[in-house]
Amino acid sequence: MTIKQKRNFNLWLIIPIGIVFWIIGFGFYHDLSANGEETYKGLKLFSDVIELVEKNYVDPVDSEEMIENAIQGMVHSLDPHSSLLPPDDFKELQLDTKGEFTGIGVSITMRNGFVTVVSPIEGTPAYKAGIKAGDKILKVDGKPTNKLRHAVKMIRGPKGTEVVVTITRKGFNEPKDIKLIRDVIPIESVRAVVLKPGYGYIWITNFRDNTTEDMVTELKQLESGKIPLKGLILDLRDNPGGLLNQSIKISDLFLEKGNILSIKGRLKQNTQIFKAKPNGTERSYPMVVLINGGSASASEIVAGSLQDHKRALILGTTSFGKGSVQTVEPLRDGYGLKLTIARYYTPSGRSIQAKGIEPDIIVKKKFINKDEISDGVDRIKEKDLKNHLEGNPDQGQDVPIKPGEKKGNKKKQKINAPENRYGHLKVEQLLSDNQVMRALDILLSYEIFKGDNK
Repeated sequence: MTIKQKRNFNLWLIIPIGIVFWIIGFGFYHDLSANGEETYKGLKLFSDVIELVEKNYVDPVDSEEMIENAIQGMVHSLDPHSSLLPPDDFKELQLDTKGEFTGIGVSITMRNGFVTVVSPIEGTPAYKAGIKAGDKILKVDGKPTNKLRHAVKMIRGPKGTEVVVTITRKGFNEPKDIKLIRDVIPIESVRAVVLKPGYGYIWITNFRDNTTEDMVTELKQLESGKIPLKGLILDLRDNPGGLLNQSIKISDLFLEKGNILSIKGRLKQNTQIFKAKPNGTERSYPMVVLINGGSASASEIVAGSLQDHKRALILGTTSFGKGSVQTVEPLRDGYGLKLTIARYYTPSGRSIQAKGIEPDIIVKKKFINKDEISDGVDRIKEKDLKNHLEGNPDQGQDVPIKPGEKKGNKKKQKINAPENRYGHLKVEQLLSDNQVMRALDILLSYEIFKGDNK
């Protein structure tokens, strides 16, 4: 049954009945007409408008698309993170939390109007075929790629099938067609390297189903080295978040007791406190956590919990400020509803919603590439998004608005993703990163002051 076919009988509302940490939520249906006469009148008005537009609008209209857009507008009016997910988007969201997908193995973004390769994933068909960071993908199977979402959809496909991508790059006289065979592409959300004997570096790019498992594997390898681990840098920069349960488990790896976070919703069942449990492995070495304006949601939970427990020093720039929890409810016909159900608070009771985690030591990133954007005012933050939630609703507006400035209407430039998100970490590249080097200096200094340096 399509949305168009459903508009003439009772509409239903999915109501969350539990805290959902995985991508699929739970719910039950409730007849909206039971809420009163006003709701019924509103639905009747909506039906009347649809009917008049269908009959009288100057051009033919796609009523199914119109109703979908109306629902999308209704949900978007709540906050920027609630949305209706059409079937393709719902499937894409489910894929994004898993540890692998089927495709050619490239991370892509829109840059200057072109679908551009951020980085090929090492060992994948794209990497073996010589596709490089910065390549512009003009076509997929002869069809133009003018939208990122459509490009992703065309590039992905069943394992073993052929796809032709048309690329251009600086130095090419004309676009080049590259034939590729799709394969299963593993997604690594955790990568680690030894920066200096006894000092480890771990980068978590986002929080997926297998993030904690991969984190434990990397920690064990670092901790079992010939030289005991004297310090750890945990890099959460440009980490957009992901699964809430994974951020709780990652925090718990470094905490023995106390709260990790609390979440509070309008419904009692959407309010809960999560506590740390003793670990089988003692991890008492000092830590520095790196954050910036691209660190959001689940990454802010980890940074906030470790900061409040004084388990780690937070270094970098203020994080994004997304302090809300979403559940995704499956709807009929393959649709999904992503809905904000709670705010979360750090162990000390701080709400970071529209504020972000403030680092203990502010260190801005120094860029060599003139095209890269600084960690300063150029970043879009949660407080800049239209209809963003306030951190403490009982206390009113907690984000000051400058005179003459409308809430949510700031125009800022989005920052590009890091170029080395995939493939092996390069120590020499990390050692040229001023924030990483500042963190390493702090860990080395701690060891010297402690008097244990040998």
